[in-house]
Amino acid sequence: MKITKKNSGVYIANRNGKLEIEGIGKWYSYWRDPYHLFLTVPWWGFIGLVSLGYIGINVIFAFLYLAGGDCLSGAKAGLFSDYFFFSVHTLASIGYGVIAPATNYANIIVTLEAIVSLLSIAVVTGLSFARFSRPTARIRFSQNVVIAPYNGIPTLIFRVANERRNFILEAEVRVYFSRDEVTVEGESMRRFYELKLSRHRTPSLSLSWNIMHPIDEESPLYYATAASLHKDRSQLIVSIVGMDETVAYIIHVRHSYSASEVFWNHRFADIVRVTATGDRFIDYSRFDRLIPLDSVMAIENDRTPIELE
Repeated sequence: MKITKKNSGVYIANRNGKLEIEGIGKWYSYWRDPYHLFLTVPWWGFIGLVSLGYIGINVIFAFLYLAGGDCLSGAKAGLFSDYFFFSVHTLASIGYGVIAPATNYANIIVTLEAIVSLLSIAVVTGLSFARFSRPTARIRFSQNVVIAPYNGIPTLIFRVANERRNFILEAEVRVYFSRDEVTVEGESMRRFYELKLSRHRTPSLSLSWNIMHPIDEESPLYYATAASLHKDRSQLIVSIVGMDETVAYIIHVRHSYSASEVFWNHRFADIVRVTATGDRFIDYSRFDRLIPLDSVMAIENDRTPIELE
């Protein structure tokens, strides 16, 4: 049977070697969960939904006032705009006094609208505060992963950097390696392995951090090759958690690498430079630059001090 998005329960797409669940984490997938919808929708969408809801409430109450006949003094009987804008004044607690309730029916509707106003203002205020106060991380990941010898051991290495230029305290990273495997019984399954890192925690992440996994006999990558990574649809999943010192909130960020983003026998260019005065300078323009191993010695000899403008 041909599998399509329409008849499948959960569609997992293969995008450039990365397996992604269709719609996961996207705001448009939360139509049945209004709270998450309002938290994840872009700001233009949030303002648009709030505006539509505000207009809708006033339209409903305008028709309720119209149903009461000539129940508002100062309003032209049957004129929808007068009843609508009276509802706007009531919902916003403006009360210009030009139009006022004239019957018990109108006073009852005004009371109901005042209750709706209190609840809606509280909800929108809470959602707005939740959106503004939601902690976010600005962590930059290197575009690629390299596998190269480090202290004589083949090592998987990638870089991260804190773009916000503050401190992320007690930052902790976990790296998972996933691939398709076939069991002895012939069943296909997706297996996940947590990779052992040379250092998985740092007291403060403020500049950059090289995250390394030694590929020894215990590593699931020990017998891996570039061809096998592509064949098994291998993927690296990175998760970083820490406390933002500025707001004192726990922040987290995740990233993934596909097999096509793993470069063998390369190393990262050095981003630490020395100025003419002996100070150190972090050159982020070289953050993603890769160097083939056969040209490492030539680059290593180029250590002249740099002049900063």
